[in-house]
Amino acid sequence: MKFCSHCIIDGELKPIVEGLGQLESSCPICGKRRAFIYDTDIHSELTEYFEQLLEIYTPESMLPSDFPDDEKRLLVTELTDRWHIFNDKLTSTDVYRIIRALCAEKYSSMSSLFDARVGIAELNDKEYLQDHSLLRSNSWDDFVGVVKNHNRFHSNQIELTVLNRYCSFIRKVYKKGSIFFRGRISSEDGFPLDQMGAPQSDKVTAGRANSAGIRCLYLANDLDTTIHEVRAGIFDYVSIGKFELIQDIVVVDLKAIDHISPFIDGCDFVEHAINKEHLKRINMEIGRALRRSDSVLDYVPTQYIADFIKSILREGEPEYAGVEYNSTINLTGQNLAIFYPELFECTDVEVYHIKELEFEKERI
Repeated sequence: MKFCSHCIIDGELKPIVEGLGQLESSCPICGKRRAFIYDTDIHSELTEYFEQLLEIYTPESMLPSDFPDDEKRLLVTELTDRWHIFNDKLTSTDVYRIIRALCAEKYSSMSSLFDARVGIAELNDKEYLQDHSLLRSNSWDDFVGVVKNHNRFHSNQIELTVLNRYCSFIRKVYKKGSIFFRGRISSEDGFPLDQMGAPQSDKVTAGRANSAGIRCLYLANDLDTTIHEVRAGIFDYVSIGKFELIQDIVVVDLKAIDHISPFIDGCDFVEHAINKEHLKRINMEIGRALRRSDSVLDYVPTQYIADFIKSILREGEPEYAGVEYNSTINLTGQNLAIFYPELFECTDVEVYHIKELEFEKERI
């Protein structure tokens, strides 16, 4: 059976297929033209990866009787929804055919793993969860309750060694000269360059990645996201500062935190599986905008996580300059929270007049 590198979106497997160098006019699965092809009749490079991943699954008939029904899924669903290995444009039949062809011997010996629902037994193993879950209680809500209402600075609700490991999987480098933007609602005259950066400590309010009094420079990747993030109203003036990075930096790309490849070196399949939802929640929460009725205490959980990331050292120096996360106000945009504002220089300011706003509503 043949499929192509475009059929796979996993960051570890895709280069393997492309590295085989078998370029053909089109892919018989997805139709991609001039595609790098993997032929299961010739190649075997991916088989071991998938066979190792399949080892963590148990057919439904062999799972304990108290295993949660909502944690039982078809293998095809697991590979697409939990692990994001295959292109969303592929049908479940396409994925089934690919995985059967890749793991033909495994299918011959245990077809129920492919054809019936499966589960990961450790998802229902309290002892395993206690030792390997990113959240000690295995509950985001429990973590939030503790750091907001009980013990903010010395909580043991997060297994920090696990969080550190996953941060290392999503390191992202930005080169000197990279450009980002910051906005401030202003008058028609706008703000000068020296007033576009992060405020001084005595004027810093709490944000999603910083506590009150701790400076943090919040930037966006484009103008539209910047204007959305300042929540400008109609007829407002917005000063947009252009910020240039003055040296190479490494950030934690939280956008990618729930799309970490299970095949990345050092990643444990089972531990990764039980933490997928926790990792996804971290990205969602750090990008969530507060409503007017919300309390600044709602930022405390993500402040806790950001403070830990800021504290990680490499050879005695801070390893990460900040975190990157999705904008939830402009769904196509990304934001940066930079722990060390001096890493960026404001090089230009332009003033924009907001002429029109668009609203989307949903009846509840």
